[in-house]
Amino acid sequence: MTPKNKLRFGLPKGSLQDATIEKMAKAGWNIQVSSRSYVPYVDDPEMEIRLIRAQEISRYVEHGYLDCGITGHDWIMENNSKVHEVGEFLFSKATRQPARWVLAVPEESPIKTVKDLQGKRIATEVVEITRRFLKRNGVKAEIEFSWGATEFKAHELVDAIVELTETGSSLRANKLRIIDTLLSSTPRLIANHAIWKDKWKREKIETLSLLLKGALEAETKVGLKMNIAEKNLAKLLQSLPALRNPTLSSLSQPGWIAVETIIDEHVAREIIPALKAAGAEGIIEYPLNKVVY
Repeated sequence: MTPKNKLRFGLPKGSLQDATIEKMAKAGWNIQVSSRSYVPYVDDPEMEIRLIRAQEISRYVEHGYLDCGITGHDWIMENNSKVHEVGEFLFSKATRQPARWVLAVPEESPIKTVKDLQGKRIATEVVEITRRFLKRNGVKAEIEFSWGATEFKAHELVDAIVELTETGSSLRANKLRIIDTLLSSTPRLIANHAIWKDKWKREKIETLSLLLKGALEAETKVGLKMNIAEKNLAKLLQSLPALRNPTLSSLSQPGWIAVETIIDEHVAREIIPALKAAGAEGIIEYPLNKVVY
């Protein structure tokens, strides 16, 4: 194996780490992380993984230390990194929503809009995103980098914060009120611009993207198999929300058809009784690893 035929991939250390490893496993790459090493094991001789903070990955990809990596759209924007974006991925199965960087103030604060922050102090981890946001709104305020406990600072140390949230529940629990959204962010697979011109590495990255998307798509879907009398088939198909046209095959028993399809997981609990009522028998629901369009 020549050094050229090795893809150096940046895995985000921190909040995205476990989710990324889980999704990579579903895509087909098993990764093992040691607490003593920043070089995790991966069962692919054509790939090398580096464990790096999500905040830094886009810079290392831009400068070529990494061929590609997964990081949040927010950190690409914060670093103003010039990288090739290969794909967008929603890792949150619970909400299927992007995370948001929001401007928030204490519930009792007189601040109602961003304009009210003129001359005030804001704490955040995304200093550059916040600075550009204030500039767009014609507001001059003091921005300080926050190392953590940002929600607490809003009540005692600063006038407002810019913080990451998915549902807003943590902000509400800390008696904070959202004023505005600065940026929505989802994980992205990014590549170095020069590396993207390398045929072998580009194909490797595109394969990674394809299988990751397939694994994520499969998370919200299930497969259904069932048997149905041919005379009841038309009635059954009217109630079957197939991903594409369902697959039909004849059974050894004359007059019976096997039907197979893929549906959204949440639909299964509603449709299975209806399928049974339509005459389906031997209904089997099964999980999927990947769905590739």
